[in-house]
Amino acid sequence: MSDHGSWMTLLGLGVILGGVIARMNILLVVTASALVTPLLAGKTLYESVAMLGHYATSARYISVMWTILPLIGLLEWAGLAAAARGMVSRLSLKTPGHVLRGYFLLRQISAALGLTSLGGQVQMVRPLIAPMTEEAGQHLTNSTLTEDEGEKLRAAAAATDNIAGFFGEDIFLAVASILLMQAVLEADGVQVSPWQLSFWAIPSALMALAVSWLCFYKIDRSLRR
Repeated sequence: MSDHGSWMTLLGLGVILGGVIARMNILLVVTASALVTPLLAGKTLYESVAMLGHYATSARYISVMWTILPLIGLLEWAGLAAAARGMVSRLSLKTPGHVLRGYFLLRQISAALGLTSLGGQVQMVRPLIAPMTEEAGQHLTNSTLTEDEGEKLRAAAAATDNIAGFFGEDIFLAVASILLMQAVLEADGVQVSPWQLSFWAIPSALMALAVSWLCFYKIDRSLRR
């Protein structure tokens, strides 16, 4: 493959970037990028679709998360979100910041211990953390939240899960990202142990915690106004 062709394949990233900016359906954007990239590398349409199917079937475990969606829907229909909102009063969580700080600590500590499946957008944020955050926001403002306020609180709940999980899991010794970093560094002649990589992930996790807590404070201050 020529250098020109190899650079052309990077346009697949441009498809993802453009789709995100345009707020298009992310599943369609990623699928389009997965088809465009091999086409730019000189593959035929048939070969591109075949590659997409090959990697989809060889990583079937990724689709396992979809099996939990009917269960979550059934639990929400049975009143899971309402029960989560009620927990705000019982636990004396007076502001959205209180909810998000508590979940951040739980998510980060559990991820650092290797329990990465304890949280998640589908299992925790959508049915539990987001409703609790919105309920705490209503308690803080003593009124019904606007659509914009509700969207921001739901986004903050989702971001809390992502950030805490991302920076927390690297502290766990046997996580795939640690082993990948070790392999990449060894390939470049840098000898490090997984223990060293895990240890030096702690400052990043603490910094993520500090920055997130500042953001939670700003969320509460904004709602008070």
